[in-house]
Amino acid sequence: MGKVQGGMKCVKYLLFVFNFIFWLSGSLVLAVGLWLRFDPDTVQLLTGDGAPETFFIAVYILIGAGGLMMLVGFFGCFGAVRESQCLLASFFACLLIIFGAEVAAGVFGLINKEQIVEEVQKFYSSSIADTSNSNSTTIASMYHTVLDCCGGSSPDPVLCPEVPEETKDCLIAITDFFNEKLYIIGYVGIGIAGVMVIGMIFSMVLCCAIRNSREVI
Repeated sequence: MGKVQGGMKCVKYLLFVFNFIFWLSGSLVLAVGLWLRFDPDTVQLLTGDGAPETFFIAVYILIGAGGLMMLVGFFGCFGAVRESQCLLASFFACLLIIFGAEVAAGVFGLINKEQIVEEVQKFYSSSIADTSNSNSTTIASMYHTVLDCCGGSSPDPVLCPEVPEETKDCLIAITDFFNEKLYIIGYVGIGIAGVMVIGMIFSMVLCCAIRNSREVI
C-alpha cells in the first residue's frame, strides 16, 4: 500500500495537527453551550410555565455540534495517521454536517435575536401584570434579583419599594442580558464554521493524494 510522500506528507501532518486543534475547539464549543444552558442566571430567567424556549434551541444546536466535533476530531486524527480514504471521506462528510449546524446556530441566534428578546420581555411583562398570582410574583422577583432591575418602561415602586431611583427598567436589562448571550452563540458558531473549511480542504487534498499514490503503485 502506497504512502504519501513529499508535500503531501506535510499535508498529512498538518491535517493531524488541525484535527487536534479541532478536537480542542469542539471541547470549547461544548463548554460554551453547556455554560449557556446551565448558567444559573439564564436558567432562573427562563424557568416557569409559559417561559420562552427559543433561546435554548440555538444552545442545543451548539451543544450537539460541540460533542460531534470532539468525536469527529478524534477520527480525523486517526484517519490522517492511517492514511485511510474511507475515514478521511467520512471525516469530510461529518465536517460538512457540523459546518451546517454551526452556521445554523450562529445565524439562528443573530437573526432571531430580537424575537427571543421580545418573547422574554413579554414573559416578564405578563408576570408583573398578574399580581394576584403568587407564581407570577415569584418570577418577577427573580428577574429583579438576577438583572438588578425593576418594572417595565420605568422602575415601579410598588414592585420594588426599596429600589434606588437610578435602577434601570427590566425591559432594557433583558435586552442587554440576552443580546450578550446571543452574540456569543452567533460568533462562536460562525467562527468555528470558518475554521472547518480549512479542515475540509486538507482532508480532500490528502484523500486525493492517497488515491493517486495507490493508483501509481
